[in-house]
Amino acid sequence: MTVIVSARRLDARACAAWLRRFAATTPGVVVSIAFAVVASCIAAGLVCGAQLNGRIGEHRAVLERSEPFAYSAQNLYAALSSADAAAAAAFLSGGIQTSAMRGQYQQALAAAASALADATAGATDANTRRQIAEISAQLATYTGLVETARANNLQKFPIGSAYLREASSLMQNQLLPGAERMYTSDMATVKQDQSDVGSTPIAALVLLVLALVVIVAGSMVMLARTNRRFNLGLVAAAAAVLLAIAWVITASQLAANDIERARTQNTARFEQLAQARILAQQARTDETLQLIARGDITASEKAFRDHVDGLLAALGPGQSAATDAVRAWVASHEKQVALYLGGDYRAAVAQAIGSDPAASAAQFSVVESSLRDAIEQTRTTVRERVSTAGGFLAWSPTGTLLLTVVAACAAVVGLWPRLEEFL
Repeated sequence: MTVIVSARRLDARACAAWLRRFAATTPGVVVSIAFAVVASCIAAGLVCGAQLNGRIGEHRAVLERSEPFAYSAQNLYAALSSADAAAAAAFLSGGIQTSAMRGQYQQALAAAASALADATAGATDANTRRQIAEISAQLATYTGLVETARANNLQKFPIGSAYLREASSLMQNQLLPGAERMYTSDMATVKQDQSDVGSTPIAALVLLVLALVVIVAGSMVMLARTNRRFNLGLVAAAAAVLLAIAWVITASQLAANDIERARTQNTARFEQLAQARILAQQARTDETLQLIARGDITASEKAFRDHVDGLLAALGPGQSAATDAVRAWVASHEKQVALYLGGDYRAAVAQAIGSDPAASAAQFSVVESSLRDAIEQTRTTVRERVSTAGGFLAWSPTGTLLLTVVAACAAVVGLWPRLEEFL
């Protein structure tokens, strides 16, 4: 057994010695250059293809997961707030829902359920699933309280208002904050995914440059060994690698430019509009709850003003239609407050929830529809820009991998005649 092991060690040493001697010869140098060029080109191509495929995967993640989630989350907040406003309007009207009020409430609940379903369909992390489960459970509790309040109101039992206040408290303190947290988290994911799409594949470029250095170094060694100025195979390999580098840089830069415009202009605008919609819903809640409380409205009025100021700031100068609608709504609200402070509670309620086109309900509806339309337009632009960015990257993994394979093959074809001279 010891003899066999010793023999194997001697064979290994002899083989290593032969390889060292062969590597010192011109044929050995040619083989070494070919091996180094092929290995560096294939490694660069595989890493480049993997990194660019990763960018394409992030592009799909924006369009199929993170952006739809953020959109569903802000729709969820709006639907929940709208349901609460409809329930509050029923109470202000005397506790008996008209068919229109009932329809508005049910439509808002259906929209909330749809938004929850959209978010649930693609939830992958445990934290998101937990948030969705909590909101679903709380929404069931909320609807139960509202239905109990409605049943008691139909029978003229005063306890119905207590159930409604409890439902509204659940909505304001748990459901809406939970939906807002989910939206904020989803928007952070959208921004991160967009940044990943537009990031430069550094490792791929480093390996491509390294492959080019290996080819140039091999050419210099071949010049010293064979006294031939150029090896056409190595020249073709260098050209293919240079083309791959140019492709990666160009595709990445074009994608990054579109992503940057989408992120800094459109995604930022989407976030502002979504925040404006949330603030508008909060202000509308302040407007109705101050009438339900039937007490000092100083605190609720300050909250209303703060939310409206934030709403106008979020809109900025680019949404004149929505800004005009907000100002008309504020004017109606001021009339409502004047009636309330003047002791005319019924007129104040009518101004808040009445069917008059000049009343707050109609004016807020204009604000809500203006913001919803603006969000839809901005969202469409975001998705178009991200889709365009993905188009620039579409063929880059296959193309760059093919170019590096061509470079490797060209190097072998170019070096083979030099090797044959010594065979």
